[in-house]
Amino acid sequence: MINENGLEESLVKRFMSSILTLILIASTFTGVASAEEKKSELAEVAKSAVLIERDTGTVLYEKNSHEQLAPASMTKIMTMILIMEALDKGQINYEDKVRTSEYAASMGGSQIFLEPGESMTVKEMLSGIAIGSANDASVAMAEHIAGSEEGFVEKMNAKVKSLGLKDTKFQNPTGLPAEDHYSSAHDMSMMAKELLKYPDITKFTGTYESYLRENTDNKFWLVNTNKLVRFYTGVDGLKTGYTNEAKYCLTATAKKDNMRVIAVVFGAPTPKERNNEVSKMLDYAFNQYQTKPLYQKGDVLSKAKVSKGKLDKVDAMTDEPISLLMKKGDKLENVEKEITLNKDLKAPIKAGDKVGKLVISNNGEKIVESTLVAKEDVEKASWWQLYKRVFGMVTKVENNNTTEAVEDTEKQSESKEDSEK
Repeated sequence: MINENGLEESLVKRFMSSILTLILIASTFTGVASAEEKKSELAEVAKSAVLIERDTGTVLYEKNSHEQLAPASMTKIMTMILIMEALDKGQINYEDKVRTSEYAASMGGSQIFLEPGESMTVKEMLSGIAIGSANDASVAMAEHIAGSEEGFVEKMNAKVKSLGLKDTKFQNPTGLPAEDHYSSAHDMSMMAKELLKYPDITKFTGTYESYLRENTDNKFWLVNTNKLVRFYTGVDGLKTGYTNEAKYCLTATAKKDNMRVIAVVFGAPTPKERNNEVSKMLDYAFNQYQTKPLYQKGDVLSKAKVSKGKLDKVDAMTDEPISLLMKKGDKLENVEKEITLNKDLKAPIKAGDKVGKLVISNNGEKIVESTLVAKEDVEKASWWQLYKRVFGMVTKVENNNTTEAVEDTEKQSESKEDSEK
């Protein structure tokens, strides 16, 4: 039996419980709506923008990200990719001297005022490009690597194609205005992702100020065109851009804890608005997401078989850092790793050549796919080495057969002796 007081008390409790539930539901939806509202305000004035997590390439935010626009000096991200690639392959070295042609010295816009015939090291030229956005240094390096600016531009566009980018075409290594020279926020983020495979690059792009010709009368002060390097904790690159057509552009990268993100903005009206919108995008990424590192670049995950090589196997290693991305508070379950190795690998193989791929899945859904590359060169074997290898395999098989035959004979002899006993 429930008296009137007890009934009223029970009804009040139920009513209060319902009210609390509604408040919780409302606050949850308000939180989600608030997050979405803030997300929609990330790039209000830019023509296009994109925000990605570097290791997985996951898009966290985008606005007109495939619109083809003038990239201005963000073009130099591809220029730096080809420089770092040449350094990585040993085609050039940091201390190599690079001579400046009259053509390279004639470049206008941002420059380090190279004189015709003047030589600087690759390291100094790269500093001029990464920190000071130097057009003259960009062309000097293009000529040093490819023999001519035209040859270098061919390499730039070939790299664009190999990365699977559809919204980009280059006419020069500088980003100076040119007809039919364009890119997109999406493509620029993918180029930044590629450039960040080389850990040394942020030693240049993350430097706020430096000097060239330091012990001469022509000492030149370099100040990074990307002011966020100084004013946003964690930012260590990558490249600004400005022309009358392109307006203010920036491809920025920042790292906090274990997570690195890339934010791209095209066509902001002022440098202040450009930096503000990139800062908001970075804040959003670091407030909402986190990553769990799995592998570093260069981790060996398997061995791939190689035919007709001095070595019959080569280490298959990661080509980039690999992490798992998740919303803060979420948990990963049933994470699986699948390694697929190329079956038709033939020598010669160069270090860095693709030999397979790694796929990471969570609950059956693919969340990461990355290339596995050869750790070292594998030269083609001579006919004599191949003969010895085949002869050794035959000999081994024959020896195994002989051993097995002897063991069978001994067993039969033992069996016969046992029966006689």
